[in-house]
Amino acid sequence: MHHTLLLILGLLFVIFLLVMLAQRIKIAYPIFLVIAGLGISFIPNIPQLHLDPELIFLIFLPPLLYEAAWYTSWNDFWKWKRPISLLAFGLVFFTSMVVAYATSSIIPGFTLALGFLLGGIVSPPDAVAAATVLKGMNVPKRVMTILEGESLVNDASSLIVFKFALLAILTGTFSMQEAVGQFFLVAGMGIVVGLVGAHIMYVIHRFLPTTPAIDAALTVMTPYILFLAAEHFHFSGVMAVVSGGLFMSYRAHEVFQTGSTRMNMLGVWTTMIFVMNALVFVLIGLELPEIINGLGDYSIADGIKYGLIVSTIVIVLRFLWVYPAAHVPRWLSAKVRKDPSPGWKGPLIISWAGMRGVVSLATALSIPLLMTDGTNFPQRNMIVFITFVVIFVTLVFQGLSLPFVLKLIKLEEIDNLIPEEEQQVGIQLRLNNIALQLLNERYAAYLSENELVKFYKSNLETDIRNMGLQLHSLECKESQQRDIEVYHKILLDTYTLQRKELFLLRKEQFFSDEEIRKAELQLDLNELKITGTGH
Repeated sequence: MHHTLLLILGLLFVIFLLVMLAQRIKIAYPIFLVIAGLGISFIPNIPQLHLDPELIFLIFLPPLLYEAAWYTSWNDFWKWKRPISLLAFGLVFFTSMVVAYATSSIIPGFTLALGFLLGGIVSPPDAVAAATVLKGMNVPKRVMTILEGESLVNDASSLIVFKFALLAILTGTFSMQEAVGQFFLVAGMGIVVGLVGAHIMYVIHRFLPTTPAIDAALTVMTPYILFLAAEHFHFSGVMAVVSGGLFMSYRAHEVFQTGSTRMNMLGVWTTMIFVMNALVFVLIGLELPEIINGLGDYSIADGIKYGLIVSTIVIVLRFLWVYPAAHVPRWLSAKVRKDPSPGWKGPLIISWAGMRGVVSLATALSIPLLMTDGTNFPQRNMIVFITFVVIFVTLVFQGLSLPFVLKLIKLEEIDNLIPEEEQQVGIQLRLNNIALQLLNERYAAYLSENELVKFYKSNLETDIRNMGLQLHSLECKESQQRDIEVYHKILLDTYTLQRKELFLLRKEQFFSDEEIRKAELQLDLNELKITGTGH
């Protein structure tokens, strides 16, 4: 037990060092961790780690999907539901079908059912890789919304394809009509379970006397509860987690009403998701020796050859699907034509961002070793190896080249969006006006006799005047982006100096640590207004 714990702690420490190195050399850490894990696995006497698929599906997948759903805007998700659905369902089925027919014709001993099994495994892009690679880059909001929305739902559709293909192989029977009906039942009831479970958690958070620590703990438990409840009834756990996460995110302002609760949750989830993401990507690389050992009669050269063929197929198919899906509906519907045209640059980035990840590998490893009659599962080792090659090629090749492609084509925002700074000032202006209205209507008696309330009103009026001028400046100036950058830099430099001053105050021991921590928290909140939360 002590040895295992030491091994896990050592692995986590190495992962953190690798992530810091990846940030230093400006490579997205999922790509760097896969390559690093691959290199580490070939070091002599390194203990081999077994990636248990049940561990991935049960421990890692629910919180990763829940967190992604939490930071997805329901309004944006619903606005772009057509392209998201075409990718998450249409492209998954299209990829599964083409991979099935292609592999059954080129790989000796590969049946059509095995091809569909492989297609279901390699069809969904990873939920984390694209967002991590594109983080901090100038990517249009529409493109990011579509990519994030696709990654939320495509795991469910691909796992359903996988389960039906697996059932067909194990039983030897398959009915297309029954499969289609079961698909809608499994996905639809997964959504129902997710919404019912989310409503129960909503009531607990909203009406029971919880604390910030309890609220944070309950949010960690929620995705597991939703996933296990849906899977217990043989419905889609993925759809349950996604629908529940979207609902809880939409009602978060009602559920989590105190700043301490939200800040506590932010710290818990940011740390947990970072560790999980980093761990699963390095485990992909560390798994290769075990995958190679399982090839058996096949040569590594054969596995690489078939893996490269399937990788090429899934990359090309995404291009063949995305461009018609982006433009054909515009030709057919006047309603769709009201939105600005995506052109050729947006679909190019969406096409090139189809990187596969840990869900594909975990799905491949979950294939049973034996058939129901006790014989070995056909082609299992080859399927697992091909999956690894597809993950490696799409994640490393596409992931490393995606930022260069983005810079080369100089992709710009295509929708008429209000600039972030203007939105922030506009929101704060509305909030200040509401506060001033409340003072004048409900607390007018205190304005003459309470100096603090009078001072608060004076500050609100001053802020409203200043924000009005700032909003007018933002709307009129052509050079607003440069002005905003300078303004933000001045504020961040100010906050840095203020933190140093708080450190000196702590050394002087004149003010209490509690009050200094409150001042630090306020600086953190002010900084978050500029830098965001990383999502």
